Amino acid sequence: MEILALLADPTAWAALITLIILEVVLGIDNLVFISLLAGRLPLEQQAKARKLGLAGALVSRLILLATLAWIVGLTQPVLTLGRFDLSWRDIILIAGGLFLLWKATHEIHNEMEGEEGEGKPGAGGVTLTAVVAQIAVIDIIFSLDSVITAVGMADHLWVMVVAVIAAMIVMLIASEPLARFIAAHPTVKMLALSFLVLIGTLLIADGLHFHIPKGYVYFALGFSVLVEALNYWVRRRRKAARAMA
Repeated sequence: MEILALLADPTAWAALITLIILEVVLGIDNLVFISLLAGRLPLEQQAKARKLGLAGALVSRLILLATLAWIVGLTQPVLTLGRFDLSWRDIILIAGGLFLLWKATHEIHNEMEGEEGEGKPGAGGVTLTAVVAQIAVIDIIFSLDSVITAVGMADHLWVMVVAVIAAMIVMLIASEPLARFIAAHPTVKMLALSFLVLIGTLLIADGLHFHIPKGYVYFALGFSVLVEALNYWVRRRRKAARAMA
């Protein structure tokens, strides 16, 4: 009867819909990271890497949701550095931000200064195991942020679980077209890597208690994507004009 009462509660449904939207938005950076990493693999392994990465993200989120008391404990200070009281959450966010900065900078360097073919699929001896391992590491960071948001948004565990699973299904459907689009447009790939640098900086700032509203970050991303879309439209018109001439 309690479950039926919850299902009939419009507040629970409102929280569920809101949380699904938030989980999808918070998962965009994770999805971009997975698409970029999987793009370094041979074509026949890329879809498998994306699915394994998203499955790992789902499992890590559900495990964290099952340990709500431990999640709450992660926000308690465990280390003091000067005027900063750092919790395990802060330490994990800082470490994840540094990892993202290193990885995105490394990928940008390969795109700009690497040897011919180095950044192409299957180049550089990149293996499926190595890519999935890197995805698993960053999944923990993004899962922590996502689960803490879920805990703060909803009062019922089933709402959090359903929202996380629904958001992951949306991301799984979107992963293939996003990966194809990034692979087909080198300038979009560079934009995505720059976005990861921005997210890494945001994670470090958050870990050091400099809270930057994520709305600003996503607005900057949306504006950049709009500019890139206009550039793409202009390039297509010029190409069509040259073809007609």
